[in-house]
Amino acid sequence: MAPEVGDTEPDDSIEDNLTSKASNGRMHARQENHTSEADEEKGEEEEEDEDEDEEPRLKYASLTKHLRPVYRNADATSSFLVGGDKMVIGTHNGNIHVLSLPSLTPLKVYHAHSTSISAVSISPFPPPLPTPKASVPARLVSPQKSSPAPSISGIHKGSTPGKSPKLPPVPLTASNQIYIATSSIDGHVCVASLTDPKDVMLRNFGRPVQAVALSPDYKNDHSYLSGGLAGNLILTVGGRAGTSSTSNAGAGAAATASGWLGAIGLGSNTGKDTILHSGEGAIREIQWSLSGKYIVWINEKGIKLMRSNLHLETNESEHAWKRINHIDYPNRAVWEDMAGVWKPHARWIDESGLETDDLETNIINGPQKKAHSQFSDSTGNVLPRPTTRRQRPERLLVGWGDTIWNLNVLPGGSGSGKDAGKIAHVDRMTILRTDCIVSGVALYTPSLIVVLAYITPDESTSSARNAPTGGPHRRQNALQPEIRLIDVETKEEVSVADTLNVSRYESLSATDYHLGLLPAMQITQKASSQRGALEIIGGGIWDVGMYPARLFSSAASVRSNGSHSAESSSRAPSDLNVASPTPGNDQSVHPSALTHGMKIFIQSPYDCVLATKPTPADHFNWLDSHAFYEEAWKLLNQHPEAVCDGSEISTESTPSTPTRAPAKGQGTLMDFFLDDGSQTTASGSGRRNLFSQVEKEKRRIGELWIQQLTAHKEWRKAGATCGKVLNTGDHWEHWVWVFAQADKFEEITPYIPSTQLQPPLPSIVYELVLGYYVSNDRTKLKELLELWPAELFDAGPVIEAIQGRLQVGDIREDSIEDGKVGRDWRLLMQSLAKLYLAHGRPAQALGCYIRLQDADIAMRLIAEYHLVDAVSDDIPNFILLRVSKEQQRSASMSELEQASREPIRLLVAEAHHGIVRPESVIKQLDARYGIPNPYLFFYFRALWEGETASTAENAKVQATSQGRKQSLIDERLIATEGKALVSDHADTALSLFAEYNRGLLMTFLKTSQSYTLDLASKMCRQREYIPELVYLLSKEGRMTEALRLIIDEIGDASQAISFAKEQDDQSLWNDLLNYSMNKPSFMRGLLEEVGTSIDPVKLVRKIPEGLEIEGLKGGLMRIIREYEIQHSISEGVARVLRGEVAAAMVDKGKGLNKGIKFEIGEVNKDPITMQNPRTGRARQVKKGHCPGCDKSFLPEDPELLVSFPCQHIYHLPCLLSLSGKAAEDIPTSLTNLDWQSEYDRSIGPKIDHAALLRSQLKEGCPMENRDAG
Repeated sequence: MAPEVGDTEPDDSIEDNLTSKASNGRMHARQENHTSEADEEKGEEEEEDEDEDEEPRLKYASLTKHLRPVYRNADATSSFLVGGDKMVIGTHNGNIHVLSLPSLTPLKVYHAHSTSISAVSISPFPPPLPTPKASVPARLVSPQKSSPAPSISGIHKGSTPGKSPKLPPVPLTASNQIYIATSSIDGHVCVASLTDPKDVMLRNFGRPVQAVALSPDYKNDHSYLSGGLAGNLILTVGGRAGTSSTSNAGAGAAATASGWLGAIGLGSNTGKDTILHSGEGAIREIQWSLSGKYIVWINEKGIKLMRSNLHLETNESEHAWKRINHIDYPNRAVWEDMAGVWKPHARWIDESGLETDDLETNIINGPQKKAHSQFSDSTGNVLPRPTTRRQRPERLLVGWGDTIWNLNVLPGGSGSGKDAGKIAHVDRMTILRTDCIVSGVALYTPSLIVVLAYITPDESTSSARNAPTGGPHRRQNALQPEIRLIDVETKEEVSVADTLNVSRYESLSATDYHLGLLPAMQITQKASSQRGALEIIGGGIWDVGMYPARLFSSAASVRSNGSHSAESSSRAPSDLNVASPTPGNDQSVHPSALTHGMKIFIQSPYDCVLATKPTPADHFNWLDSHAFYEEAWKLLNQHPEAVCDGSEISTESTPSTPTRAPAKGQGTLMDFFLDDGSQTTASGSGRRNLFSQVEKEKRRIGELWIQQLTAHKEWRKAGATCGKVLNTGDHWEHWVWVFAQADKFEEITPYIPSTQLQPPLPSIVYELVLGYYVSNDRTKLKELLELWPAELFDAGPVIEAIQGRLQVGDIREDSIEDGKVGRDWRLLMQSLAKLYLAHGRPAQALGCYIRLQDADIAMRLIAEYHLVDAVSDDIPNFILLRVSKEQQRSASMSELEQASREPIRLLVAEAHHGIVRPESVIKQLDARYGIPNPYLFFYFRALWEGETASTAENAKVQATSQGRKQSLIDERLIATEGKALVSDHADTALSLFAEYNRGLLMTFLKTSQSYTLDLASKMCRQREYIPELVYLLSKEGRMTEALRLIIDEIGDASQAISFAKEQDDQSLWNDLLNYSMNKPSFMRGLLEEVGTSIDPVKLVRKIPEGLEIEGLKGGLMRIIREYEIQHSISEGVARVLRGEVAAAMVDKGKGLNKGIKFEIGEVNKDPITMQNPRTGRARQVKKGHCPGCDKSFLPEDPELLVSFPCQHIYHLPCLLSLSGKAAEDIPTSLTNLDWQSEYDRSIGPKIDHAALLRSQLKEGCPMENRDAG
């Protein structure tokens, strides 16, 4: 029952408090009768405390102050409908207000009824959104230029909408071309076009009409359904626009036209009424399905479904207006009385516009596309998914009284069993029973139903608290209405009900509340591409998604502020779509009206409340206010936009003055109906401010999160959280000190930044942590030094801490930790070495690695930093780099040699360079091990043999023969220099070689001259090295003593004979004979091996008579045989010599007898090749020329010519000059011999001259001598 309309407007003080509409928690807890009031209050407090921890799934905002024109003249709303971008409100005074969403700007206000409006319907439903197409005719129906339309207000003179400013005509756009039908308890149904004031019909049904539903195709078929207290479901078709008619249903008489057209005789087309159903009580609800194929209506007996006449196939025409199913109301006693009182609410579901089931996903990501869910029939069998649009089921939600029906209407052929072949059938999915009266119902998500609950006090509670004191009985005051979310499957509320603070709720009934729904529209590629065109629609509609404050706080709205002259009326819709705000209409729209996603409108007679999903900012604020800092920080980290709403960004980053043509990239009115993902971002500066604000919020929430964890002693999680949320040096410094004071280093250390921050984290923080692990956990210390770069901290204090820890003495090389010897000592030394390197002290680091016997790193440091001189202070440990303690105790010489080879070769190389002298090596090894010791022996042997690191490399790589030759030369030079270095310490080398390598000792004794003979002799005597001692005695000249040692100590006749042969001393042979006379074995050896070294007769004579010598005969025979052989060899040699001499004499005679040809007068002849008969060497000779002066010989040459067997011919002076004789040394007889004298025929002078010439030219031909040299 509608409340009475008072004479006052809604209370502004109440409206001002409506910005926070919801309180999370039940207002009253239903208690048992025996519960005391104190216990009841305590239980309520506990329940409220629990409820406060549950996040609301909806947020609420009051729109009442934006609807003040609706409540003018103390009017109150009685019916309500939202769809597309339109809101239609019917009032108790019979007024209809059409408003534009989201601005809530009045588009049209008219008076159609004389009393309360009971229902509103729109065709098509939902109305189309503004389209980008500009093909709509840019014209408006101008009242000045057209014939006057009948005044609907004039039909009912009792009430007018008030003295509101006259609104300009509604622009003729596609989104505005809708029809609005209203029904009233005055018995009338009014159908009016939104854009055309002449297109209006009023029909009188004679009884109160409770429900009306326009055909989805009303524009073409002009049909609608209506019903009311008469109990008839009436189909009305036709009717002339601009007429007021009376229903012709029931009586069958022709309707008489009334109105101004009927008065002039033009009322022949008054429409036709057909009763489709009757006789089951008042009809309170009629709804067409979204597809238009089905109709649901509800009367006092139950829920009815019918097939409409739309979308029928050719063979289905008989199915039109056929009933499909009937569902009775619950079989409970209360329903018998209240079925006709409770107002039912039916809603066909658009599943594509639902929110998601997951709360956080719903808040953050907005509505998502849903896959078609599976459907099952009434028996629970899963039905196959429809393959065509025609077979797709439609979902229906009905709320009536205390019950909710969740139904599926499946087309014919989709069922099984008894449903097979039907027009369509209903699958009753779920029936829910509530503890309230349903004043509105809708599907929020695929599994959640939103219910507008009307609550009355329990009878027991009411009687106890509000017992009547007498007087007439009055209706109980109602409680505040609630919004509840009920799970379809579990049939339980998923969250605490939200109580709505509406005005005068105590006096309102369940029928006074209405629930409207705008689905969450899905963005499509097509819609995205249409943004530019949509922006021109209306011209003054700015980006409500990005710039709402600019839209609703400016002087411009969706209608023009210009005059209403004919000129302005003829403008295009885009020019006339801007209007000044209606007086009294506050244009500041609540930001909730601009959010995306599903919008739920709750309408009471005096209030309008908007419920939307919480924005990310709301979600964040709730988490923050309830100390859920972990979830709040994660939300900001993943979705920075949760810091503030888009409106806040736009207000800061955009100007307040609107522009008629939105810039590219701005949103449009379409954005209001799209999901959150389609929102455009703010400008670059806005983004920078946003993310700067985000970082500040993340730091603030992160600090609170850490404080919360530390307060609960969750130190390990707090440390991990520090690693996530802290990103500045000062914050890190603070929290590290907090953890340090609580002695929770291990909880914070893994998360301390290993990279430099801005501003940087003070180095003392790292030094503090490292100092802690120096004393407590050396393993972790090593890990941190490997993880943290050296530039993060000062290595000096940490080095001092480690040195101090080592000086305490409890950590040693032989200490045991966890069953491992020297573990902590090694860890500290390794850490110390790293710190030395970081501190620029590689020499100290090398010392640490040497003590650690880490040969690889030590050798690398030596090569990289040239630190060979640094090892001169610790040579023993350097040599032992690869020698373990176990090897030092038990390894063989070969193992020790192999392990120490690399450092020893390096020391030998540096000894050659003069960097590490042998004296230093000898001194340090002697101080540790004494002399001799194997390492010093390896060193001296390497020096002696020239084994260095460079020679080892050369041995590996010898690319060419030239390289190999050069390498051999270098090795010889190194070996020679090494022998010289060893000779400088010959006595030390003597003892080392004598101890470890006797063979090398003999080599050294024979090669070196630097050792002390007495010391060497003494050492050999002590060690009984007889061969070495024999050599030393022979070197001293003590041959007899040496021979005596061979005979007495060695007893080797062969060696004694060899020794005597080497010395080649007759006295030594005599001593050998004398020493051997009493030794038969030596006598036999002498007989067998002496050979011709001594006279065998003398040897035989020396043999004492009677001395028995084994093998004497054989020895004698061997001597005789050797002498025979010697004699035969001598004779053969003599014969050979004689033959060679004879042959040479013959050749010489032939040469002497051979004539010599002198080439005379041969000038400029080519050289000829001549062979020297003596040397066999060939040489080119210029015939007829003197080699000395290069002049040709003349037939009457005045100079004496001298020829050699080599065929060189000289002038005598030239020959003498070439022989190198000075002129004063040449006898004059050689140059003054006169061959023309009387003696020219004599042989004597020639022989004398030749003898004299031979004496001067002893070396022969000068040219041949020069070639030979």
